[in-house]
Amino acid sequence: ARGGIIVGNQIYVSGNERGFIRVHRPPTQARGRSRATGSDRLVWFFFTAELFATLPSTRSGSFNRPTGDTTRKQKLTPFIYYEKLKVICWAAAMHIKLILLLLSIFKNTNQCLIISEVNCDNPKLDTQEFVELYYDGTNPTSLDGYTLVFYNGNGDSAYRVIDLSGHHTDQRGFFLIGSSELNPRPAISLPPNSIQNGPDAIALYGPNWAPVSEGGLVSGVGLLDAVVYTSRKSSDGADGLASILTPGLMPFLENEAAFEGDESIQRCWESENLWTFNTGPPTPGWVNHCPAATPKLIWISEVEVNKSEKKVLVELSVGSLTGPVSLVLYDGNKGNLLRETLEFRAEVPGIFTVSMSTADLPVPESAALALYKGPSSSDLLKNGTLIPEQPIDAFVYSDLTNLPSENLTEMLIPGRKPFILTESFLSAGLHASRCGVAQWTRDPGLFVSRPKSPGKPNDCIWFQSCPLNMSFFPGSVGPRPTIDSRIDFLLNEINCDSPGGAEDEEFIELWHPSGTRMSLDLIWLVMINGQTGLVYYELELNGYYTDDKGYFLIGSSKFAPDIRIPSNTVQNGPDAVALYRSTSPPSQQGVNVPLDGLLDAVVYHTRGPEKKLWDLTEALMPGQRPLLEDTSFLVSDETLSRCRPNRLNLSTFKVASPTPRGPNNCPLAPPTGILISEWGKFPAENHSSQRIVFVELSGPPRTPLTGLLLVFFDQALPPLVPLAAILLCFEASGSGVFGPGSVHLDWLVFSHDAELQRIIQHNTTFIETPTISGGSLSRCVSDALFPWLSSQPTPGLINHCPNPSFSSTVDLCITLEDQHIIREKPASSSVVLQVGLVVSILLLFAVGAIIFFFLYKRRPADYLSMQMSEQAETPLQL
Repeated sequence: ARGGIIVGNQIYVSGNERGFIRVHRPPTQARGRSRATGSDRLVWFFFTAELFATLPSTRSGSFNRPTGDTTRKQKLTPFIYYEKLKVICWAAAMHIKLILLLLSIFKNTNQCLIISEVNCDNPKLDTQEFVELYYDGTNPTSLDGYTLVFYNGNGDSAYRVIDLSGHHTDQRGFFLIGSSELNPRPAISLPPNSIQNGPDAIALYGPNWAPVSEGGLVSGVGLLDAVVYTSRKSSDGADGLASILTPGLMPFLENEAAFEGDESIQRCWESENLWTFNTGPPTPGWVNHCPAATPKLIWISEVEVNKSEKKVLVELSVGSLTGPVSLVLYDGNKGNLLRETLEFRAEVPGIFTVSMSTADLPVPESAALALYKGPSSSDLLKNGTLIPEQPIDAFVYSDLTNLPSENLTEMLIPGRKPFILTESFLSAGLHASRCGVAQWTRDPGLFVSRPKSPGKPNDCIWFQSCPLNMSFFPGSVGPRPTIDSRIDFLLNEINCDSPGGAEDEEFIELWHPSGTRMSLDLIWLVMINGQTGLVYYELELNGYYTDDKGYFLIGSSKFAPDIRIPSNTVQNGPDAVALYRSTSPPSQQGVNVPLDGLLDAVVYHTRGPEKKLWDLTEALMPGQRPLLEDTSFLVSDETLSRCRPNRLNLSTFKVASPTPRGPNNCPLAPPTGILISEWGKFPAENHSSQRIVFVELSGPPRTPLTGLLLVFFDQALPPLVPLAAILLCFEASGSGVFGPGSVHLDWLVFSHDAELQRIIQHNTTFIETPTISGGSLSRCVSDALFPWLSSQPTPGLINHCPNPSFSSTVDLCITLEDQHIIREKPASSSVVLQVGLVVSILLLFAVGAIIFFFLYKRRPADYLSMQMSEQAETPLQL
């Protein structure tokens, strides 16, 4: 029922349940993203059973094969010939259509129609509202079959549907829908105040969409592009729309105070096929206002590789960084070899160009450039290998046949791909300019091939590639849970110290409490050294998504993580791992320990003093103690695992066995209501002198006893003779060993030993063992100061306890020895009190009855005499 044609690696063509064919780029499995390059193309044609069901049906007819016919020729009736001819014609037509589709795909690989800009709120009167579409391809192009739908966040229903059939984009690819007073004049005019301010959404659907009428609920069928937005006036209410139109992405928050006049929501290119929405001055019918990013410290701005002259020119953009900086050239094929270094000093901000020789590169088509702060060139050359620290910025390039080593890319550009050279490199060399508006570094995807602009801002164009859209992912159809935008990512599990010297099982696991696929845009992972308080590793996660359960793994290659980092990257402690949501690197906030945008943090150490961690702990998580990763806790490996969703709370972590991409091995909570019910002795079954000691627990029915421990303390040998104490506790780790972290639930103490009192850590009531005359101690009153009474043994049965209905209270006054004064409260005292209370109530009833009777008898008499006197004074009128 399924067949396919596979060409290249980037285009995905599938048939849906209606027999239509859909084309899109699937994400690369190892990275959760896709990248469109000239030499990487993929077309999958999946023919579903429903598609084949549209073939002409063949009716029954005669079918004969002569006996002994070795050629197996079929003799068909004219009717069958006719039916077969229909099938052949249909198949030929389908092949022609598929060939034309293939040609159109390879011709227009990057062509797409997107929502480019939205202005939904104007100062004063909303007379300048608009929605701008942009088509990257041959223009003008027809918009037949496309539909624009406006959704209301209150109810997630459509309040306006616009059919774009019959319209075309302009010569530059733009198409405007907006207010009639807008300049330039829109192709489709709307009344003033037609586009709601938010929380709302605008969605663009393709030709084969399931129509949504005004008032209909939001739909993701046939979705091409969407923008879900809110405002500071009303930030809640768009989560339902985002879960269907942009699943995994947060609604865009429009900042109305960003500019003095009007502002709009504009789409800007970041890196590869990653786009973001920014707030900027409106540009209807024109390229968006996407200002170039400026470095906080220093970064690589342009790279020019001249193969014939065997040199590379690197243009550096300097911000606030001062002091020595080293530029290093690595061999791409042998990523552990350092080929050239250059030390310079950046004194003032600006644009500077430096030159390095590439003569020592054995393969000029594969190399890497890295910027380091501080180390001198002579020290770097002595070692001659890959520097085991994260650079300020890096640029890695290669062709398809000489890809750089994984060790090099993991250290220099973790989670990113190298810049791929085109065939023109052999003749024209390479000139790449940084054009992405993103603030992060160490990403060759920020660069595109553009003309040189020495000493000036880079010559960049606005549109670079089609945006990555979640709605195009295979398997992303179907309802998704509504995600509360106030819920954010957490550090879920950290393994900073694995067995052996290789440290190749380290990992850090992130988790989104929604438990579904979520975007990691604007999320940063930062590692801070506890000795110096400085950031030693920083990783941006833009463009990545969690798996369908909300997990995202960063670590060594053994666990097949989403982002691989070199072994022994996560320091053993005392250190910290922090998670941020920020538009720029947290390490550039100007303080040692970044705090702005902090989502979660874990401060940890191994065996040793904690003094140097206090400043780091107080900065990130005031008033808390750092976690101890006890390497001797388990025989194998162990991790710091989150057991409760409270963010910025170190008490929510426990030491447990590793569970990457799965639920943590968290211990159960202590069971409630479990107590020691009885302790005693009874004869053995053979009626010998041997006595059997037992302990009976009681609690709610079917309560699991996992993690419970009974600890017996001896006063001397042999064991339990005599018994010093019994302790019922809960061991959260599940190790089955009593320790300082065990939770004490109940206890019986038969000793005055001070050390025993210290171990149990409770003020206990001492029980004299000889006073247990009945052979058993039974709990009779759960909330009394001394709930234990001596009784006959009743293991597994209800305890023998005095019945309160047949007991009397006795006060004992004990003086000297042999002088006992026993005073018993007479049982009649309670009876007298009850009789007195009844008599008092009866007297109150009697007094009340007398008062009521008196008032009731008085009122009618007065009323009658008053009425008779009125009749006497008034003459009778007939």
